[in-house]
Amino acid sequence: MLARIVALSAILALAWGVLAASASADGDPASDVLATQSLFLPQDASIPPRQEEELSALLQTAARSGYQIRVALVASSTDLGSVTELWDQPQNYARFLGVELSLVYRGPLLVVMPDGFGLYGLGSSTGAAQSALESVRARAARDGLGVLALTAVQRMAAASGHVLPTPTVTAQSTTGSGDSTAWIVFAAGGALIVLAWAASLRARPPRFGDRAARVGSQ
Repeated sequence: MLARIVALSAILALAWGVLAASASADGDPASDVLATQSLFLPQDASIPPRQEEELSALLQTAARSGYQIRVALVASSTDLGSVTELWDQPQNYARFLGVELSLVYRGPLLVVMPDGFGLYGLGSSTGAAQSALESVRARAARDGLGVLALTAVQRMAAASGHVLPTPTVTAQSTTGSGDSTAWIVFAAGGALIVLAWAASLRARPPRFGDRAARVGSQ
């Protein structure tokens, strides 16, 4: 009886996992991420790591200054999950995403697509935010989604009275340190070889005189 209960529990758990995975795969990826985070950044957005760090730092600075905002970068229709029909419709997708998040988040929401922006949850400041973004829309094809998102967040925050400085991210170069490490390892290996050779000579010093005497007697 106990074995049957265990087997049934395992089957139910497996079925639940499959259903959950299917729901997640067929749903809206951005709503899953933005339910707990401030940035949705799909891999196909091709955002450089430094730019990604700057955007994350900017959103953290905005939150600390009292300006809560969540941002979804959508680089292709596949990033929309089961709502691909909203591709090239950033404003309609922003409304859809805002409703999806309404149970956990009701603040400002920004959607960035290659063809423009979508805004939701700004209330009376929507008009000011739209005006602030007018000069940014024309730069979509030239600057890429990362730069657009950075500029848009700063402009929207400024329209709400929050001036956010451009975040400074220190680039860390690993090439020099890697080369130095390689040379240190090489030098240490060479030193060990020399020490081993010297120890061997001390233990068994060469007897050149005896060898010469043996050769002369032959």
